[in-house]
Amino acid sequence: MTNEQIIFNNRVELMDKGIIKGTGNKITVENEEGEKFELEEPEQIHTYAGWKALNRQVKKGEKSVASFMIWKHTTRKPKEKDEEPQEAMFQTKAFWFTESQTEAIAQ
Repeated sequence: MTNEQIIFNNRVELMDKGIIKGTGNKITVENEEGEKFELEEPEQIHTYAGWKALNRQVKKGEKSVASFMIWKHTTRKPKEKDEEPQEAMFQTKAFWFTESQTEAIAQ
């Protein structure tokens, strides 16, 4: 499963539990059996770094609305000059925040 799928599935679950809100937009989703249905799109969640990349700062004292595992890609530098860089994938726990927990970064 890709990070995008992991995040979307967790957003839907968080919305069903009432932890995050919906956007009001309807999206068509296909389940594992190939059945299509409409559901309300959950609000966006991002990590601290994700919001930072979108020019937003998580407010001081805010606690994450969720934490779950995602895939992370890394490249290790070679120890010797003639070695190739080593790429690896591993799972890491990430902490997620909603937009209402952030504020715009003054420029």
